[in-house]
Parts: sequence; structure tokens; C-alpha cells
Amino acid sequence: MKKLAIATLILFGVTGTAIAAGNPSAGQAKAATCIACHGADGNSMVPNFPKLAGQHAEYVAKQLRDFKAGDRVDPSMAPMVAGLSEQDMDDLAAFYATQAPSIGAATDEEKAARGRQIFLGGDASKGLSACLACHGPNGGGIPGAKFPMLKGQHAAYTAKALKDFRSGARANDNGSMMRSVAARMSDSDIEAVAEYIAGLH
Repeated sequence: MKKLAIATLILFGVTGTAIAAGNPSAGQAKAATCIACHGADGNSMVPNFPKLAGQHAEYVAKQLRDFKAGDRVDPSMAPMVAGLSEQDMDDLAAFYATQAPSIGAATDEEKAARGRQIFLGGDASKGLSACLACHGPNGGGIPGAKFPMLKGQHAAYTAKALKDFRSGARANDNGSMMRSVAARMSDSDIEAVAEYIAGLH
């Protein structure tokens, strides 16, 4: 057990070092092909594409690697990552991490109120954990654990991500954590949480 713990610490150390090597300036130059979907500064204007501005470098780098390895499947991302090197991915992640995220807004206050209840307190009747446990009370996430920042994310994108976890279409979550959570959520739960997250800042 002690050896496993040491190996885990070493792994986290190596991963952290690799990502810390990302160069934001180099990443900006490499992000030219990302602009159409994610915006020039990572603040996507298209609700179906995620905002990347301000997202933790560790998380973005993991997602890019998962896309390239086929652990996360998306027909629009597969060709985008095919030619990326490890350094390219770290540079892109570093660039997006340095960008200021735009402030989102909830458009349906009733849904957002229900979403707030789930986000902050879960739903004991469904065995549904509170989102803040991994993503923080303001949706800031936990960089070292690769739990993403959620605040201000497009509601449409968040809802799609949760439904993909629920169906198993997305399965690159460590320990099936998100699939386990999403499996307990109804469509209305998902839409409510997504609406609340859109207005977090």
C-alpha cells in the first residue's frame, strides 16, 4: 500500500511537471485552428462548444490526450488532435489557462434555483452527491485532481456532457465518477444544474 501511495505521488509529480512546461505564447500560436469553435481567447460564442478560457491546464491537457488516444470520442476533435505532440498539448493547455473567462448568465431562474439545490446539496432521495464536492462551491474546480472549472460554462455544453456521461458515450472520467453521478440524474436535473452553472462566477 505504501509503495502504491509513493507511485501515485510520483505520477502526480511527473504529470504536474509536464503540464507546467507548457508555454502560453507558443500555445496561442498553435490555437489558430481552435478559434472557429472555441473563440480567439477560449471564450466560445457557440453554446455547443465549451469555453476553455481560464480552464485548468491539467484538465485541458488531459482531455487533449484522451481525444488523441481515443479514450474520449468526438468526431470534430479527433482530426484536430491527430497531429498534436505532447508539447503542443501542454502549450495549448497553458494558453487557455491564462485567458480570462467570460461571465455567463442563467436564462431560466426557476431551473437555476433547482440546479443550485443539486449543485450545493445534492439530492439524498436519489443518492446524488453535491457537485461542489469536486468542483467547489463557486464551480472553480480542483486543478491537481483534474476536476474542471465549471463556472460560466454554456448550459447547452454542460447538459450534453452530463448526458454523454450518463449514456456512456463519454467514459474518460477517472473511476467512473461522473458516469456514476450522471446515472442518478434525470433530464430535468441535468438541465437545472447546467442552467445554474452557466450563471456561476
